[in-house]
Amino acid sequence: MGHLPEFIQDLALILISASIVTVIFKRLRQPVVLGYLVAGFNAGPHLNELRVSLTQELLGSDGATVAFYMNSIPSVTDTENISTWADIGVIFLLFALGLDFSFKKLLMVGGPASIGTFINMSCMISVGYGVGRFLGWGSMDSIFLGGMISMSSTTIIIKTFNDMNYQKTKFANIVYGMLIVEDMAAILMMVLLSTLAVSRHFEGSDMVYSLFKLLFFIFIWFVVGIYLIPTVFKKLKKYLNDETLLIISTGLCLGMVLFATSVGFSAALGAFIMGSILAETIESKHIEHLIGPLKQLFGAVFFVSVGMMIDPALIWEHGSTVLLITAVVIVGMVVFASLGVIASGQGLKVAIQSGFSLAQIGEFSFIIATLGMSLGVISNILYPIIVAVSVITTFTTPYLIKLSPAVYGFIEKHVPATWDKLLYGYAASDYKVVNKKNDWNRLLKSVSFQVSVYFTISFAVMLICKTTVIPFITDNIRDFWGALLAAAITLTLMSPFIRAMVVKKNRSEEFKKIWADSHFNRGALISLVAARVIVAVILVSAVLFPLFPTMKTALVIIAFIIIVAFVLSQELKKQSRKIEYHFLKNLNRKQLYEDNRKAIPTTVANDMLAKNIHIEEFEISPNSPIIGKSLRELQFKQKTGVSVITILRGNRKINIPGANEFIYPFDILVVSGCDEQFHRLNESIEYGTSGESLEDMPQHHISLSQFEIEGDSPLLGKTIRELRLREKTETYIVGIDRDGESIVSFSSDFTFLEGDTLLLAGEQEKLDGFELNCV
Repeated sequence: MGHLPEFIQDLALILISASIVTVIFKRLRQPVVLGYLVAGFNAGPHLNELRVSLTQELLGSDGATVAFYMNSIPSVTDTENISTWADIGVIFLLFALGLDFSFKKLLMVGGPASIGTFINMSCMISVGYGVGRFLGWGSMDSIFLGGMISMSSTTIIIKTFNDMNYQKTKFANIVYGMLIVEDMAAILMMVLLSTLAVSRHFEGSDMVYSLFKLLFFIFIWFVVGIYLIPTVFKKLKKYLNDETLLIISTGLCLGMVLFATSVGFSAALGAFIMGSILAETIESKHIEHLIGPLKQLFGAVFFVSVGMMIDPALIWEHGSTVLLITAVVIVGMVVFASLGVIASGQGLKVAIQSGFSLAQIGEFSFIIATLGMSLGVISNILYPIIVAVSVITTFTTPYLIKLSPAVYGFIEKHVPATWDKLLYGYAASDYKVVNKKNDWNRLLKSVSFQVSVYFTISFAVMLICKTTVIPFITDNIRDFWGALLAAAITLTLMSPFIRAMVVKKNRSEEFKKIWADSHFNRGALISLVAARVIVAVILVSAVLFPLFPTMKTALVIIAFIIIVAFVLSQELKKQSRKIEYHFLKNLNRKQLYEDNRKAIPTTVANDMLAKNIHIEEFEISPNSPIIGKSLRELQFKQKTGVSVITILRGNRKINIPGANEFIYPFDILVVSGCDEQFHRLNESIEYGTSGESLEDMPQHHISLSQFEIEGDSPLLGKTIRELRLREKTETYIVGIDRDGESIVSFSSDFTFLEGDTLLLAGEQEKLDGFELNCV
């Protein structure tokens, strides 16, 4: 019988150990990640060393024989092979994370999550670095420590929220948003830490260059991927069964890994980017389902390999350090995350609950530690210390979340009454105002975005041509005509994007309104267009100058003439629009597909929440006692305080349902209210729970906006009954602010006064047309 390779023996031992321990942890209702860590410790070399040393210490010389037999207990022998399996695990973990991430989600969580995450992570990185230096560690150990303790554990938080039934609370949605931003920040951090580790010293210019290089490549990969991959999938749709889709998606993942490493980035970044590209395709859910077993298998191997690094003797020796870093993680996360959420406009209660929820470290800390070990820039003691801190903070997380209301109650009693902004937040001022929109702001934001996008694409095309097309042509045609041909081909490929950069939004409604407003505005608009032309001339000149070095003065004029030709070309206009249409069609194909299937809409407007009012969904189970009753009978508003905005029933979507609408099994109620009201509603109905995935976060098309009644408003002096707002606008008045007082209980005879601010709920299209439809 042939000898079995050691790496197969090691893998068998790892999986057998993991299967036994994780079943035990599942039965104990503990996070499975902890089970993997324990399994790794059990299969690793340090446990045998501990058993042998303890036996010899207890039995003396008589224990030598016993120690010999104990030492023969199987354990992993080749850690290098396990490291390779773990690297594969990181790739599939990041690929699956990308599938669940989506750049659209990053945009949807908006400013509050970004502000809170930035404050929390930057403060924790600084504190971590300071603690490392205080302990006498080197600069590299201290920097990596700061990165490791700045990342909360998505896995642990979602598991804890599900166990404690907190998925639908307002603070849970804030935490989910911060975790999404953290995922992206972790990818950036890994690239910057890799750059820092290679250079071995901190250079601001190097860091900035690496960051811009990273953002540039992410953008180009995303644009090219969205432009090509959904189209290819559509063409191959009839061939995409489970087997071929699994092979294609895995091949795309590993192909991007190869490309990312070839241009100087990490394998993890390549896997994450490809996952985020595939997340925008119709097949994303199917791919996520197919990749699931691979992610779980190799992810388990990764976490087990982390557990193998646990050295009890080392942890015992540095026990005080473990306790110190644990205290820093808990206290630091609670304080800085809470301050970040407050700074984003949320109230003190939500901020404290969010801060206590984020007070742990997990999977990304292990990945960063693995990165440091693979680069050989961190000491051996850091890895087991971080694992120990993660284990402790995982166990403390549920207790901290339970403690947060009591902490808020204590602080609330000692906060002066004049500090109401601290208690309730200032998110009310951040509501989207549907009757006051600054045309200049909208135009400048739109133009800035368009110029940035098309400039980046044009620049990428130019770089590709300079490394491929131009050298090939000029090497084979060594005269003026070769340079001219190379310039012509390069500028032709860049032309649709340069033209779009110059003319986009020049005929928009905002542009026309501002142009008609005053002569001063016209001058400003002309300057804006001129600035875009100058940017385009610089791009064209960057192509021409290296090819025609003796004609620099004339080339500026030629570049300007080329730009004018691009702008006047109707063919380029059609081509530019065609390219943009194809990209946007692919980008929105998934959303359109889901809308056509009447899928549950997604995206809660958490960035427009005030006074703890937000939107959630509740699924009616077949055994619910409210089935067969009308909204008039149920009186949700009077009994629970919530307002029913939409009912999703199979293929139907009933916006602003009337009082005579009945409830049926599997109806989805989209309601507005606060956490306390949702808990009261939860006592009355049974609803489905979400799975352990950020993709399953409660989300909707229903949004919140505010409308201020001005002196010339058609609503002034009229009642809700007279205006028939629900029937005309298909929106719902959730609350009314009058003279700083919030009114959430009002009758149809309520009369609107000047200065009243209406808090509206409905689909964004209906909210945008509220003022026109209400007359």
